[in-house]
Amino acid sequence: MRWMIGFMILTGASGILLWLFRSAMLARLTRERLWNAESGPADVDDHVPVDLKPAIRRYRWLAVLSGGFVSLGLHFLVGFPWIYSLALGCLTGLIAWQLEATFLAWQTRRLEQQLAEAIDMMIAAVKSGSSLPGALESALTILKDPLRREFDLLVGRVRLGDSPLDALAELEDRVPLETYRLFIQTLSVNWMIGGRLSQTLANVARTIRDRIELNRRLHAMTTQGRLSVISVMVITYFIAALMWRNDPDRMGGFLTSKIGQGIVAMALILQGIGIVWISRISQARF
Repeated sequence: MRWMIGFMILTGASGILLWLFRSAMLARLTRERLWNAESGPADVDDHVPVDLKPAIRRYRWLAVLSGGFVSLGLHFLVGFPWIYSLALGCLTGLIAWQLEATFLAWQTRRLEQQLAEAIDMMIAAVKSGSSLPGALESALTILKDPLRREFDLLVGRVRLGDSPLDALAELEDRVPLETYRLFIQTLSVNWMIGGRLSQTLANVARTIRDRIELNRRLHAMTTQGRLSVISVMVITYFIAALMWRNDPDRMGGFLTSKIGQGIVAMALILQGIGIVWISRISQARF
């Protein structure tokens, strides 16, 4: 009976997840149709995209969903006590939260590196006599997604006659990073009052690369702390396995008692908090 209830709950949660995914796909399709209706048919060479989703997306809901799935599955399908199921679900959710933050950091590094490469191409184009729109178009020749999609949309809107400042402001909304904000402010000022664009862009590119290098050094310096936390966690489970092997009756009695369940559950939750904590204090903040 218990596994049937668990199966029904997991099936219902899966159905809700599929419904949310379908709603997101329908919303995306609606935005694409609205964009096509407003901009009209574009030439193939114009590279005007229709995908208006942000370049950086968060998936925090996956952490909550994974924790809930683990808790319900362990209790209803495996038969774990509620306190263990909730503690393991909390640990899984915190680990998933940290993995999502790691993926976000990877996205950020990739976008910043692509921006530095695009600025180098723009500097070469400006020095050869190209205008600012021409320099943006020349950067498209070396860019890859996701930044190519953003520059594609920016250049396409300028070609269609939209205000360059509005297009840059929307780019800042889609890519909410400090490096992009600096780049966009530089282009906005140059578009309004002019100036030596090549020298200004060179300073921006140098600033972006300095930030990337500082992030890499900080990540290398904090690797030892993160490995220490992982080692302590692994040793904890190793010691628990040894205690179970040496005296399974006493260990089983401890795990089934109220005090033992509370201690083990609290230890699992504190492990998840420790993983998130060590990650937070090792992040670079500029």
